[in-house]
Amino acid sequence: MEAVTEPSVLATLLNIGGILLAAVIFAALLTWGERRLLGFWQDRPGPNRVGPFGLLQVVADMIKLFFKEDFVPKFADIPVFILAPTIVMIAMLMGFAVLPIAPGIGVIDLNIGLLFFLAMSSMAVYSVILGGYASNNKYALLGGLRAAAQTVSYEVFMGISLMGVVMMAGTFNLREIVLAQEGGWYIVPQFFGFLVFLVAGIAESHRLPFDLPEAEHELTAGFHTEYSGMKFGMFFVGEYLSVILISGLITTLFLGGWLGPWLPPLAWFLIKTFVLVVFFVLLRAAIPRPRYDQLMDFGWKVMLPVSLINLLATAAILIS
Repeated sequence: MEAVTEPSVLATLLNIGGILLAAVIFAALLTWGERRLLGFWQDRPGPNRVGPFGLLQVVADMIKLFFKEDFVPKFADIPVFILAPTIVMIAMLMGFAVLPIAPGIGVIDLNIGLLFFLAMSSMAVYSVILGGYASNNKYALLGGLRAAAQTVSYEVFMGISLMGVVMMAGTFNLREIVLAQEGGWYIVPQFFGFLVFLVAGIAESHRLPFDLPEAEHELTAGFHTEYSGMKFGMFFVGEYLSVILISGLITTLFLGGWLGPWLPPLAWFLIKTFVLVVFFVLLRAAIPRPRYDQLMDFGWKVMLPVSLINLLATAAILIS
């Protein structure tokens, strides 16, 4: 019996370590990739001085974060101030646990994997709220309040947009949702659900043009105004982990996951996810930031009706 169980335990540990390590390394490299892509998109040089193509810029940034003074304001709520950045890292890495990357590659195969992802994305909002509250800074507090309203609102549309996929696949299991798309990707019948989930994912990850909780032109740096050193680095990496996770979920739910001809399944998943990550990055260079009231109006007056109509139309087609 021991000879049977040991390989499965070893494979699980390798999956966990490999996926989490790859996610963190990819998030770190994405900081370099984003600068290079934005430089190309805006016709200016990106980081190109430190190492070949500026690749060592990532190493320089990490050294800076490790050795920069980790300042904690005396007026802050210190235990909560320290806890806040760890929450976003834990929530994002836990989200990767249910992401099916390829056959045999994944941490855990949950029957409620999609619900688990939604729960983890909801937990991440506590990080920015607590960070803004514990900083005892008016700019940080306003950033935390914006994050609370924005994230809670767009979580509603995100959840509703996924129900069409769940109804078509008949399961919350992410691996089974991928297998259900062997006859065709869900982006075609669920195109409006895809659009809603994409916009909601941008808002959830606080990426431009929806980075209003940390709008430097209005709130200095928003909820992480008082953060420095490794604590700021955890917020920073957590945002990039969120971009990768949302891109992986879009690939899984709407683009057939690892399914595709000729290439190995892992290659298809990585290619699709990489294309979506590049879209997230280039969006930052192409679209200006809206006002906060415009963001909330767009959510409740456009996103909610579209997601509800998509849900009702899917249900009507499946029932008929």
